[in-house]
Amino acid sequence: MRAWEAPEIPALPMVGPAVRLHDTASGALVAATPSGDAGRLYVCGITPYDATHLGHAATYLGFDLLNRAWRNAGHAVTYVQNVTDVDDPLLERADRVHVDWMELAERETELFRADMQALRVVPPAHYIGAVESIPLVVEMIEALDAAGAIYRVETDLYYSVAADPAFGDESGYDRDTMLTLFGERGGDPDRPGKRDPLDCVVWRGERPGEPSWPSPFGPGRPGWHIECAAIARQYLGSGFDVQGGGSDLVFPHHEMCAGHAQVLDRDAPFARVYSHAGMVAYDGEKMSKSRGNLVFVSALRNSDIDPMAIRLSLLRHHFRSDWEWADAEVFTALDDLAEWRRAIALGAGAPAEPVVHEVLAALADDLDAPRATAAIDRWVAATLGVDGLADNSDPAAAATIHRVVDAALGIAL
Repeated sequence: MRAWEAPEIPALPMVGPAVRLHDTASGALVAATPSGDAGRLYVCGITPYDATHLGHAATYLGFDLLNRAWRNAGHAVTYVQNVTDVDDPLLERADRVHVDWMELAERETELFRADMQALRVVPPAHYIGAVESIPLVVEMIEALDAAGAIYRVETDLYYSVAADPAFGDESGYDRDTMLTLFGERGGDPDRPGKRDPLDCVVWRGERPGEPSWPSPFGPGRPGWHIECAAIARQYLGSGFDVQGGGSDLVFPHHEMCAGHAQVLDRDAPFARVYSHAGMVAYDGEKMSKSRGNLVFVSALRNSDIDPMAIRLSLLRHHFRSDWEWADAEVFTALDDLAEWRRAIALGAGAPAEPVVHEVLAALADDLDAPRATAAIDRWVAATLGVDGLADNSDPAAAATIHRVVDAALGIAL
């Protein structure tokens, strides 16, 4: 599956510091320095039936900062993202609106591509759909079956969470919490015939009216969790650097992905660091299709809102925080961008080197974009001054600030 066109990232006059991230599994701020020649990053992608709302955008912008911080620290990056282009929510949505599910998936995926390109998100090197990953999924299920981790309930195949001794280490949740979240997030804890209520489906046998593909286990389609596990193992290998996604994926999705892989790769964790973005609310509740409180990037763009103002609005919030969108934020961001551009247009300005150091240090410290953007705000204020006149102490300041805002924050001025 194709991704989207990559933005140009300018070179910086200095190398950024090593990155540290908050790791969900340990609860600590840990080094996220790439373990090999390139940083290996997997971020779970969309199920394409409601793209792209601001909750999606905030997550992908957060991990775009990591991609950029690694590059600015001198590392190559191998970034992988999936598209769950066949799954229950997509099929249910297609049925409800009387649209072919493949048409709906392609339409929403294309909209997502356009939004990511407009927001200047660096695209993944490998952008893989669930449908095209089916051979990888089948191969992984066969390996798990050989390891004794798979069993059948009617036409469905289940993964046994007991097969991974480290099950639960990623989320740190107790069993009662797991059971609650599993039921709320697509699991089937009450299904008769399962060995453990937390066991998850890896191959869903064919149902009338649903798409299916042939396999050695009978016709059907992949489970959600094994899709990402198979793609990550294929394109990043075991023990890759960072598994990213929204905080609603901590359990069951990332826990199950880790378990699937760790049964087969006993000597390495699925990922070295698990990093999770916060949830974005609107009108008092988390944005979701069921609540009807989604704010779409495309709707803002179609209202002639500069995509860079959307990006700046999102970067004003730390990527790991839960927060609530207010419509006024994007208009504040438009005003801020106008000031940034006015300061850049002066050419000379306040000294730039300390600002570059502060921006890069902030982003290396758990992707602290609010601290980084505040540093740019201070430079703009110092450059424009209270009377609107530039401080001409650094004749190359504007060019330097222009580059760091683009390379580190992804904002084109």
